[in-house]
Amino acid sequence: MAAPAAAQEKTVQADIVTTHPGLHGDLAGSIAGTLAEGTPAILIVPGSGPTDRDGNSPLGIAAQSYKLLADALAQRGIASVRIDKRGMFGSAGAVPDANDVIVGDYVSDIESWAETISARTGGECVWLLGHSEGGIISMAAAAKDPARYCGLLLVATPGVNTGDVMRAQLAANPANAPIMPQVDAIIAKLKAGESVPLDAMHPGLIPLFGPQVQGFVGSMLRQEPAELIAAHDLPVLIVNGREDLQTPAADAEALAGARPDATLVLLDGVNHVLKQVPPADRAANIASYGNPDLPLAPGLAEAIADFVLTER
Repeated sequence: MAAPAAAQEKTVQADIVTTHPGLHGDLAGSIAGTLAEGTPAILIVPGSGPTDRDGNSPLGIAAQSYKLLADALAQRGIASVRIDKRGMFGSAGAVPDANDVIVGDYVSDIESWAETISARTGGECVWLLGHSEGGIISMAAAAKDPARYCGLLLVATPGVNTGDVMRAQLAANPANAPIMPQVDAIIAKLKAGESVPLDAMHPGLIPLFGPQVQGFVGSMLRQEPAELIAAHDLPVLIVNGREDLQTPAADAEALAGARPDATLVLLDGVNHVLKQVPPADRAANIASYGNPDLPLAPGLAEAIADFVLTER
């Protein structure tokens, strides 16, 4: 049962920072609950683009998903740290250019956060909760050095290669049919570590594949979710909403197929920003992205808390 609103308002909140030699300044985040010895701790790794520590974005997302989730977990005795990515928001001073990043850089940041959190909890391990693209980053971190982490909590995480996701999203618009061969060629080159000049790119593809993001996109294209999730034996929870317009439940099932020992939870009526929405109502689904007053979907925090407390 969800905690009442009055109780959620009493959740202890505090600022926290970390840094490491690869940065120019601090990475910033917020603690919900109390980091202490014997208390489970979760690092919430945000999704793609300019998504802040609360789960909001200047690109039209104001759902407060991560803050609502952190508050709900704190009410269940689980502390969490939600973070701003390097070069963005409270972490703006960490690097000069937020776009000048690859997956390995984000993994280094996660390692720094894990060390800082662990120092507050008496050396205990840290759970990684990755949402959307953050799930891929979390899987990459765990695959690199699983001994650092308690386990993975993958929420609305893609189960296929980023290139397949991009192709599917672009192909969904029939008007893009003429440029799909170019899309395939660009994806192949970036995945191979090559660059693509602007004059070889349709103008409509520049936001996705422009020079400023080619390093990051290429590094994402080289991440294979099925391989990453199978690279260790850490406990894994996979959660997805059945009304997710961006990461369908089939992705969660694909991840579970690569890790048969993982726990798979599919939530009816839950969308990508972790809100309860009417089935097959696209307009209501999209509207929830901008509604911070809509509560966290029932069952989500419970599933995460139950898994973490059981696997301790």
